Amino acid sequence: MAEPLDRYDAELTTPDTVILELVAKDKIDAAAQLAQRLHAAGRISNLEGFLEQVHSREHQLATGLPGGIGLPHARSEFVDRISIAVGVTKFGHALDFGATDGPANLVLLIATPASSFSDHLEVLATLARSLSKESFRESLRRAHDTEVISELINSSLVFFDH
Repeated sequence: MAEPLDRYDAELTTPDTVILELVAKDKIDAAAQLAQRLHAAGRISNLEGFLEQVHSREHQLATGLPGGIGLPHARSEFVDRISIAVGVTKFGHALDFGATDGPANLVLLIATPASSFSDHLEVLATLARSLSKESFRESLRRAHDTEVISELINSSLVFFDH
């Protein structure tokens, strides 16, 4: 059974699930590198199975958001706790996630238990709201510290707006 989301202790991102200066061939490679971090942290039980679900989701609808954001995500039976891996691309590198305003230099991979439909939507919506603010996006891009980036993501998700 999936762990319920504790809205007051949202440690969904940890420093070891953040990649600074991410260099990837494409969005599939970026998702694979981020998923590998989640797998190494024990947050995904089957890396290949989870990645198949992420790719399947990518084929349904582009996951690029305005402002240089890639937001690949999947609900999966290989995940028992909502987790987010973050990649900040190396300067001059950007990845096409299908956003209308161009490629992404911030990539957030969201892994959610298959049974957590409402929490999945809530995390997506809350993150999208935070990422719509240029000041938040720039804080992530300029942090250059995995601890700071994970804290920024977690603090943006501690309290959900209803």
